[in-house]
Amino acid sequence: MLDKSPDDLADLYSIDAVHEFPFASPDFPPCFEGREAVRAGYRAAWGASPAKVQEVRRIAAHETADPEVIIAEHVVVGTLPTKATTFTVPGLLILHVHNGLITRVRDYMDGSGVASARA
Repeated sequence: MLDKSPDDLADLYSIDAVHEFPFASPDFPPCFEGREAVRAGYRAAWGASPAKVQEVRRIAAHETADPEVIIAEHVVVGTLPTKATTFTVPGLLILHVHNGLITRVRDYMDGSGVASARA
């Protein structure tokens, strides 16, 4: 995410993975189905955004009763060079991993943080 590489990100996913955005904005798809959709979706989203991610702060990682599921809280901190402003976007990920690859993600991002990053 720091270098906005859709290829590096997509390579972490299984071929049939699903990445869901339950709180997606109206102009963003509610999910990407499959590794190549993750690759294409992030390539489009990151390519269209002038935002520069400076840091991803790990707030907490929560183990679950299922060894293939982890819950991760984080905050993305970045800048908008075009406006000389900074932003923070808190988020929570529920990740399902099997054989070392992500099979499902539920990606909850703070809508107001995303809106300020896009403004």
